[in-house]
Amino acid sequence: MKSKELSIVIVTFKSERKIYDCLDSIPNNIDVKIIENSNNEKFKKNIENRYDNVKCTLTGENKGYATANNIGLHQVNSKYALVLNPDAILDKNAINNFFTSTNHLNDFWLMGPANDQQINFDLKVNNPFEVDNLKGFAIFFNMSKFKRKFFDENFFLYFEEIDLCKNVKKEKGKIYLDKNIIIKHEGASSVEKTNNFELEKNRNWHWMWSTFYFHKKYKGYFLALIIIFPKFISSFFKTFFYLIVFNKIKRDIYFCRLSGIFNSMIGKKSWYRPSLD
Repeated sequence: MKSKELSIVIVTFKSERKIYDCLDSIPNNIDVKIIENSNNEKFKKNIENRYDNVKCTLTGENKGYATANNIGLHQVNSKYALVLNPDAILDKNAINNFFTSTNHLNDFWLMGPANDQQINFDLKVNNPFEVDNLKGFAIFFNMSKFKRKFFDENFFLYFEEIDLCKNVKKEKGKIYLDKNIIIKHEGASSVEKTNNFELEKNRNWHWMWSTFYFHKKYKGYFLALIIIFPKFISSFFKTFFYLIVFNKIKRDIYFCRLSGIFNSMIGKKSWYRPSLD
């Protein structure tokens, strides 16, 4: 295994319940950089005391997925990097199989595991095989291709990996899935669910903000407005409806959707943050 050629970047935020299973699945000769979106000194101390190959950086505040991953990727000095979610588990042969593929794919930009990608493919197709998009839970980077520009930091949550892949394809870069790289992903479980309601509001706000921003970025403001307008109207009337029937939970969720769309439409940054203990 060419351990010195790969670093792993993991962005965490209240991920104590999941991160240890993830780290235990990573060979201890692989350099791991955790970017913790807080000032949690106890978390940093516990992680670094338990794992000799792990360095934890505290951002001081919740900077979101894109910015935190960029911080980690800018710390990488190896030839390749793997951006990994804290609720992902590496199969014992995942890293070796990745390096096997790099022997045949010198020109790749991004590579991901084929499992959990929700992509239909023929089992007889050549492996690895080229695709347009990857899911963000596990992405291998060929670092020499990127010139220190990775994720768009305007995204706080959602659409980051879609945007990344679009930029790679725009540069005529190649993106691959590998059926032999197995990385299990639980999904939607990176954060401790001590407050599901706050997490749900956060998801709705940022999904709507990022949806409009993404369409505006690639299709222009007015086409993005046409695409998002039905969701804006629906969120407005549902907020009002749940207000008058005294359903506070659904009222707040649809208000977050409405607020996310509106703030993105008027060009405000993705500012909403969940209130988590």
